[in-house]
Amino acid sequence: MKINWGTGIVLAFIGFIGFILFFVVRMSMDNKANHDLVTDEYYKQELAYQKEIDAEANAKNLVDPVKIEKTNNGLLLKFPKILEGQNIQGTVSLYRPSNKHLDFDLPVSLSNTHLLIPDKRLLGGRWDIKITWEHKGKEFLHKESITY
Repeated sequence: MKINWGTGIVLAFIGFIGFILFFVVRMSMDNKANHDLVTDEYYKQELAYQKEIDAEANAKNLVDPVKIEKTNNGLLLKFPKILEGQNIQGTVSLYRPSNKHLDFDLPVSLSNTHLLIPDKRLLGGRWDIKITWEHKGKEFLHKESITY
């Protein structure tokens, strides 16, 4: 049987379309390809974005900014000494881009100007840290990405 060039082109198109559809179906059904949003309440967070910008500007205007250091015991968050540690209220959110099940939040409760995040809570890899705190009615925000 002889195949002319028109039949060959049609067979090539059918083969290509089948190849693409195979991968589209495979990737949409596969559990490894997780297509979640970064946060569940994306639109709610988007509406409060100006407050976040203002809080970040407040943190950048501090003379002594927040510092994050790796130690043998974990991550050490050093808050500015100007702010009395007892008056700071807030949260530390650790976000793992590769696995949302590893994300966790810690309340900021300081006896002095530093907070230790234990080593056992952190797996190796990239972490996005978001520190939000309030001191005397003024909100602050510090964001940083680290590789632990």
